[in-house]
Amino acid sequence: MVVDEKNELPKATQREAELQRQLDGLQGQVTELHKTREKTNPELSSDVQSLKEKLNEHSKQLEQSAEKLSQLESENLNL
Repeated sequence: MVVDEKNELPKATQREAELQRQLDGLQGQVTELHKTREKTNPELSSDVQSLKEKLNEHSKQLEQSAEKLSQLESENLNL
């Protein structure tokens, strides 16, 4: 199997950038939803905080996964 080294890594980088844009958009939407909920129902405040923490954890995991994917693809190109 022939690997086009010039196109393979940029595709991964483009995909990573697209995922990051999607994540940023979703985080913004979630933040706005949380703000609205906190204003309309203060009792949900602790639940909202918990969800924010989980979102942050998942965001970090996504970033780590994207970095690992880039590393593996780079190593794959070297093989």
